[in-house]
Amino acid sequence: MHVTFRKIAKTTLALVYLVIVAGAFVRMTGSGMGCPDWPKCFGYYIPPTTAEELNWYPNKTFKKGQVIIVDETLQVAGSDFTTGTAFNEKNWEAYTKHDYAIFNPWHTWVEFINRLLGALAGLATLVLALISLRFRKENLRIPLFCWLVVLGMGFQAWLGATVVYSVLEPLKITLHMLMALVIVALLLYVIFIANTEDKKIRYDRQFLVLSGVALALTVAQIVLGTQVRQFVDEQVDLLGYGAKELWLQDPNLQFYVHRTFSIIVVLVNVYLFARVRNLDLGHLKMYWVLFLLAIEALSGIAMYYLHFPFGSQTLHLILAAILFGVQFYIVLDALKPQSAPKTS
Repeated sequence: MHVTFRKIAKTTLALVYLVIVAGAFVRMTGSGMGCPDWPKCFGYYIPPTTAEELNWYPNKTFKKGQVIIVDETLQVAGSDFTTGTAFNEKNWEAYTKHDYAIFNPWHTWVEFINRLLGALAGLATLVLALISLRFRKENLRIPLFCWLVVLGMGFQAWLGATVVYSVLEPLKITLHMLMALVIVALLLYVIFIANTEDKKIRYDRQFLVLSGVALALTVAQIVLGTQVRQFVDEQVDLLGYGAKELWLQDPNLQFYVHRTFSIIVVLVNVYLFARVRNLDLGHLKMYWVLFLLAIEALSGIAMYYLHFPFGSQTLHLILAAILFGVQFYIVLDALKPQSAPKTS
């Protein structure tokens, strides 16, 4: 039962990571406002594919909540009705959450697919939580944290709505990303406590403390990275997408802090890896940490020196999220004392 449950939990975790991938792709393509309302998209469960579907036409039937664009504003149908021969303002209500009224079919469907994946991941967490109830007598923490994941997904959905309503306010985007990491951490903890296998891992207090520091540094890097990304987005708006070589010509302070921090992150993790090897601590996931850090560094270098090759920003964020997950699980392993390390 534990093995099957952990497989389901790992599948759920993979879906959550897939949502993070989709979110990074949304950010890379500038599709965050592809659906200007929430949870529907222009008032539709399945969004429009052409601008004509968002135009007013005579003798056209509209459902309550459907959206049209009139004079660069969003107008929402107040009830079910069929239009007459002339536009009647009484049938429409101005959308008041924001004043963004642009339709781009590519952006719309990128954002819509992101939302579909989010709904799928949310459904998976609900299924996992229902299955976890079988363990309520054996280990109450399993269903407790599974239902915390469900609540976290609900809160994340609400955060997603606030991001749209704020027209992609940077702080809300950062909180949205951090909440995704919280959900990843909760799922990893569920997977950890549901594991009944013996692990050949030795306890070392110094490794535990420094692995926690390394995890905190990664979170700090992710936050700094979102601020650097905001600066890049502003440069794109200012200079245009075709001037990639100029985006970081005059970077802000956060960029230099982010770059300097990356050196510290690498040094701390290299030391942890050496300690694992020298004391035979058994934390084999440190190999993954070094591999992820190497690819992360290469993607960062590519963005700076090769002027943001396609997909590099998305890859950079995804690797950071995976690195966070691996480091978090290492901390969980390190928290569980088993035997003392070798001292010679």
